[in-house]
Parts: sequence; structure tokens; C-alpha cells
Amino acid sequence: MAISNPGGLLNSVPGPIQQATASNYLDLAATANEGWAQQYLPDLMEKEAEVFGPRTISGFLSQVGAEEAMTADQVVWSEQGRLHLSYTCTVTTVNGGSSTNGGLITINDHIDTNATYAAGSHGVRVNDTVIIATAVSVLKALVVHVATDAISVEPYGAADCTALTATTGTILVYGSEFAKGTTYNTAAAAATERRQALEPDFKSYSNKPIILKDYYEVSGSDAARIGWVEVSTESGENGYLWYLKAEGETRSRFTDYIEMAMLEGELGVGGTDDTSDFLTSNNQPSGTQGLFAAVESRGNITTGVTGVNAATDLAEFDAILAEFDKQGAIEEYMMFVNRATSLAIDDMLASMNSYGAGGTSYGVFDNDEDMALNLGFSGFRRGSYDFYKSDMRYLNDKATRGSINDTAGANAIRGVMVPAGMSSVYDQQVGSNMKRPFLHVRYRASQTDDRRMKSWVTGSVGAATSALDAMQIHFLSERCLITQGANNFMLMK
Repeated sequence: MAISNPGGLLNSVPGPIQQATASNYLDLAATANEGWAQQYLPDLMEKEAEVFGPRTISGFLSQVGAEEAMTADQVVWSEQGRLHLSYTCTVTTVNGGSSTNGGLITINDHIDTNATYAAGSHGVRVNDTVIIATAVSVLKALVVHVATDAISVEPYGAADCTALTATTGTILVYGSEFAKGTTYNTAAAAATERRQALEPDFKSYSNKPIILKDYYEVSGSDAARIGWVEVSTESGENGYLWYLKAEGETRSRFTDYIEMAMLEGELGVGGTDDTSDFLTSNNQPSGTQGLFAAVESRGNITTGVTGVNAATDLAEFDAILAEFDKQGAIEEYMMFVNRATSLAIDDMLASMNSYGAGGTSYGVFDNDEDMALNLGFSGFRRGSYDFYKSDMRYLNDKATRGSINDTAGANAIRGVMVPAGMSSVYDQQVGSNMKRPFLHVRYRASQTDDRRMKSWVTGSVGAATSALDAMQIHFLSERCLITQGANNFMLMK
């Protein structure tokens, strides 16, 4: 089945433009048989029809996050490193250990690819007991020598390291073993073999606020002109003055931009892109890291089993759970998804019911013929995880991400999974550990100026502030989004 629009939905095509045109006004003289010269006055419906429902998309961040003031040009926070020692490695079966069974292991990187690995920064020490795993074999061994990133091991039992073959694998420290009457190391031991105390590791992240601006201007003459059509705004204002509608839409659009910028923001690189040069001209980075960019760079991405709709069957959700188990194992998630994915999840859950195919107990399982059939689900539990589903208007609306998703193909964003609850991080500005939502907005504010959402009026209309025969309504916000623990988020593509 195909859906078409024979009439072209003419009222859905144009958006706001930068000039006043005849289309902004009723034309009662369009043809020779109509207009003011005709005998009978047309029946004018004064109320402007609202054909798109609520047109604003803001509200996502208010559901999952919080807002907090700041006074700096940058926000810096630190996130905990992993507690246990696990690394990717390369296994070499020659010249390793003190016997023919021994092997040489080269540590390549942290098992968590989001961490930055510096040569020799691993925590494996002499006398550690380790598990070495490759695709062909798993071996347990004792570390007998450490030289920067190369460690020598002696396997337990009769098996030797040749069974691992010269390939990549994973090494995990699971304990240690010492001989009787020994200390940690000897004075003659090489510096790399001396057993040093391990220091906690952390990763530091930062983001910077951006300044958003917009304004609306109406001349003094137009502000005093009455219209034929009664207009209303999303904020509830109504009347016969057209500028009320234009100002209200400017305000609503700017409010949406504030949220869209926090979702879509991209952080520039100072001195290497034209945006930084255009905005700052001093090699300072432009932009800010929004939610989608943060999850793509530091979080998880699922493309679904079919690659069309993410997470449409239990197999895909089981893969998602397995990934979350590797991360923080937070057990409550909010899923904000587009319409196609929402319906696919509903169908997936309904198919779990043996009567689902016949539609007799789909959704609410005690439906009768006099009861409205519930064909949707708001959440479900799988394993130890609870998922709560909500439609995200921003991903559906034709005027926002909906149109982008129509043409983006495999890069279309179908939804995002956001962990519920709070996270504990070290705030370097405050100087202590703080409990905050995983998502929260920082905006610039002080006793002098609060830039969370500023609005002010200039000109000579109303309270006169200048000689300009017009009223200018200005809007400004300066803010950034903090995505803590992005490894616990899932972007659905």
C-alpha cells in the first residue's frame, strides 16, 4: 500500500521566510468574479485553523535530564575507569618464559576501546595470574617477566603457549601467587619487574557551551495594524495582531532550537575547520557535543537485525543486554524511538503471546468486544532490565529529523536508549564527587546575567529604549549538554 498526497499538501511546504509576501494576507480579489467588487461578501472564517497539532518538539531533555548553572567557558568532568585489568594482546609463542612451555605476550590496548592507552601503562605485574584467550584456546598462566608492553608467562599444567598460536586475544588478571618467604621484588630486579602499587585510572571529558540567538522585528506601524484573521500561538496568546503570531512562533522555534542543538550539536576542531575560523578567528574550537555525537563517539550503536528498524526482535534485545552487561549494568532504560521502531517493538511483544497472530488478546490480554483494543505497549522487562518506550516527536516530524531519516538510509537515527537514575562523577569545578542525571544541561549564569533563556525588547514600540520605529524582541541562550557515562547509552540506527 502506498500513501500519496494528490493535492501536494500546499500548506505544509513553505516554512518561515525572511520577507513579508502576499501569501501572508487574505486575497479577496483573486479572480474577476470574486473580491471586494462582488455583490455578496464572502463568509470569512476568522479563526486560523491549526492543522499540524502541537508543532514544537521540545520536552525530551526535560524528561530525562536536569539543568544547572555554570560560570566557566568549559565543563570538565571525570569518569571512573574499570576496576579490573583486562587488555587486548598479541600472543607470540617463541622465546617466551624460562621454559619451552612459556610464551611472550604483547599488550596492545585496553579492552575498553574508549580508553586511551599509553605504552607501558598497563597494570600487569610479575607474580600475577592471568587468563589468556584466543579464538582457538584459553590458557591460565603465571607472569614471570615484564618489560614495558611485553610480558613473559609460564602456563599452569602441561599445556604450553603454542596452543594459542601467534594471534590476537585477550588477557585478564584474576589474582596472584607468590612463593613462601618472598617479598614483592628484589633490589636486583629490573624497574619494570618491581611490583608497583596500582593507581586508579579515570578518563577526563569536556564540553563547551554555544551561544544561540534569534530575534523578531515588527515596525511600529504594523504593530498597530489590525488583521482579519484571529491567530493563536503555542504559548496561548491570541488576537487579531499578526505580529503576535510571528513573535510567538519565533519564540517557539527558538525554544526548539535550544533542544535540537543539544541533540545534534557537533564539536569542531580549532584551527582545522572553517566553522572555527568563521566564529572565533583565533583557532578556538567551535560547536558543542550533542547527545547523538557523544553516543556515537563514546557509547554503543545498534543497527538491528535487519538493518532497517533497530531492535525489532528478542535476539537483538538480547544482544543489547549483553552489551549493557559489559558496561554499567544499569537496569532501567528509557527508549525514545520513532514511529516505525515503536510499532516494530509492539509487534515483537505481541508475537510473544500465543494468541497474538489471531489478534484476540493483543496488548491488553482480557479484551472483549465492547472494549477498545490496546495494540501498543509502554514497556517490558527482559532479563533483569526494564525498558520503557516513548515516541520521540523530533524523530517523526517531517519538518525536523523525520525528513532527514527519510533520506539518510543506514545513517538514519531510529531512537536512543537513555539510562534512568543518577551517576556519580568527580566535578573538577566543584572539587568533589557529585550525583547527577546521566544527561543534564549546563547554562551560563551569574548574579549579573542569567543566560539560560534570555528575552528582552528594544526599540520605540511599548517601552521605548531607542529611536528605532520598530519593536525588536531578542532571544539568547548559552548552554551545553553533559552526557555522563555514554558507555551506558545505545543509539538505534
